[in-house]
Amino acid sequence: MSPSDIQSANLASNRRLGVPSAPAPPRVLILGYGNPGRQDDGLGPAVAEQIDALGWPNVTAYENYQLNIEDALDVADHDVVWFVDAARSGLSPFAFEALAPAASLEFTSHLVRPEAILAMAHQYYGATPQAFLLGIRGYEFEFAEGLTIAATENLQLAVEMLKGRLSASQPSVTS
Repeated sequence: MSPSDIQSANLASNRRLGVPSAPAPPRVLILGYGNPGRQDDGLGPAVAEQIDALGWPNVTAYENYQLNIEDALDVADHDVVWFVDAARSGLSPFAFEALAPAASLEFTSHLVRPEAILAMAHQYYGATPQAFLLGIRGYEFEFAEGLTIAATENLQLAVEMLKGRLSASQPSVTS
């Protein structure tokens, strides 16, 4: 019998005996977006890569050059979503804020805001996950690969913050 079979049998037994089961940990999505070929614009994908490498259960991380309307389906399948991007200005090393669904007045195939993705997830899939925008301060955005030293330092601080928040909601995870 595999460990997951044993766990399933224990859960079924507990239900029959009226033992309350622990709530399932939240399903978390990290959407890192930006262009790694434009120096610090690659901060979002770098976060997704580092979080994905942890292999944590219930945490999905992926990267893309930009947000797409198709991301609404992935967002709808999760309880918590972190949109991660480079910030050209603002607080250093990073800033984050809670987001709410909002239909975008401007819409092009090259600019879809996180709030618009959340609105589509709600409208088409009935889902309203808790969502955050994490902006990591970048400094150089020229056509060149690799993060600047200052952006790399900001990246590490942002990843540590995310790991702390994620591990708090994942019972079997330590940061």
